[in-house]
Amino acid sequence: MKVFGHPMSTCTRKVLTTLAEKGHEAQFVMVDIMKGDHKAPEHLARQPFGVVPALDDDGFVLYESRAIITYLNEKLSGPSLVPADLKERALMNQWLSVEYSYVAATSMKIVMQMMFGKMMGKEPEMDVVNSARENLGRYYDVADKWLASNEFFGGKAFSLADISWMPYAQYVHQAGSGDLITERAHLAAWWKRVSTRPSWAKVAG
Repeated sequence: MKVFGHPMSTCTRKVLTTLAEKGHEAQFVMVDIMKGDHKAPEHLARQPFGVVPALDDDGFVLYESRAIITYLNEKLSGPSLVPADLKERALMNQWLSVEYSYVAATSMKIVMQMMFGKMMGKEPEMDVVNSARENLGRYYDVADKWLASNEFFGGKAFSLADISWMPYAQYVHQAGSGDLITERAHLAAWWKRVSTRPSWAKVAG
């Protein structure tokens, strides 16, 4: 089994964290997105949209991180990262959808301006940052309300939904907007719980 990705990629980190939670490893194949390797023909053959990650499981090729982590959870031995209870499973999928539809892109607007843009010597567009902070704050308010009575996004157990939220929470912190998390007590407590897991330390430490 091979994972084609980049260690700084949020979606690659979802896949690597899932593997670590399941107690498995895959051969990691570096796709240097800084050098444009994700647009090379050999990568486009496995990921036609030219992003990372992609998975090759003995000739079975799969892309899109949420599809990959679902596949890995079902295929590999180890603790399940999907609730057995129907309603909790539905809630996990709900929060996966919230991450996909609202949180990911909004978080990355902040990160691109305040982290990666600065790395390239660009001045951040603060109107973009402030608008994204306002929107992300609204999404975080909804999450904070849920986490007031639930330990994780799937309910009682750590799940794929938590894994999918984690890379963005870390980058929001690193991009100087961690206050959006720390000022929301329940979201902050969730982040403390999940960010100290051994799997996350292995992937992002």
